[in-house]
Amino acid sequence: MNSLTIGSVTIPSRCFLAPLAGISDLSFRMLNRRFGCRFAFVEMSSAKSVLVQTKMTKKLLKADPADRPLGIQLVGKDGDDLRRALEVLEPYGFDIIDFNAACPVRKVVRRNEGASLLNDPQKLTELIKVLVKYSAAPVTLKIRSGWDAHSINAPEIARRAEDAGVQAVTIHGRTRAQLYKGRVRYESIREVKEAVTIPVIGSGDVFSPWLAKKMLDETGCDGVAIARGSFGNPWIFEQTEEYLARGTEPRRPGLEEIMETMLRHLAMSIELQGERNGVVLFRKFFSWYTKGFRHIKPLRARAFTSKTEEEMIGVINELPGLKGARDGPYDPQYPWAGQDEE
Repeated sequence: MNSLTIGSVTIPSRCFLAPLAGISDLSFRMLNRRFGCRFAFVEMSSAKSVLVQTKMTKKLLKADPADRPLGIQLVGKDGDDLRRALEVLEPYGFDIIDFNAACPVRKVVRRNEGASLLNDPQKLTELIKVLVKYSAAPVTLKIRSGWDAHSINAPEIARRAEDAGVQAVTIHGRTRAQLYKGRVRYESIREVKEAVTIPVIGSGDVFSPWLAKKMLDETGCDGVAIARGSFGNPWIFEQTEEYLARGTEPRRPGLEEIMETMLRHLAMSIELQGERNGVVLFRKFFSWYTKGFRHIKPLRARAFTSKTEEEMIGVINELPGLKGARDGPYDPQYPWAGQDEE
């Protein structure tokens, strides 16, 4: 089986692009779709910001007919805000509404949103029920294994969510206390899978096709959410599909293809954000695309001071001049590059 059905939505893949704050704008999503991403989310959106409809929020929600199927992930703590946000979002026609009870960022949990809701299962259940009642699209839930090692309650949360009408649960196999450090606990994902009958999507450190298969095999989950593994590596989607289907060694993109993809991404970012913002946003992607390149430090330094499209293109075009840029082993963590000089 190489598909995932969530309520009325069937995704022709077991992998999807997770919502990524400050990352997964339209240009990023469309680039990943070009390399096999079949389902994606817009950036996580606060219910309150959706209600205000600022210029930034409208840009964040911008999509394209080819950017489908598409979901949105909401974060919030007030049922009425969530209900009204759904009314605002209805014309956008999102295919899935995901509710975030996993975000570990301090400013989010201080507002009693995101992962903080894991400490109040009853409150979380009430919010889910509001979304299920008023959403025209299937509702899903994103959680972590618990607040900390002493409060692992993901199976309980998942059961409550299923009873409330949620159509799928995504679980990041770390606690909020871990943030993104330490080991992803596959046991937590497996325990959630065993606790419910709805689809369960595993999340956390899916950096390669090998790790995607490892998570699927060891947890029994129905799909995987790819987040940081897609940074500078849109090939991960087609690679993972091929590896899961046939067990074949993933194709390794050459330097020319990496450069072509970088230039395309830069142009798409500028088209969406304008030249100045587009170039500034692309700086971090330059670093990710060149992960593992030898002797890359000087070019990275120049990339991070580039302010115009011409300057950034100039830096990208110098990549072939790096001595041994693509030397090094085929790393399953970063299979598109060699080893960093650092």
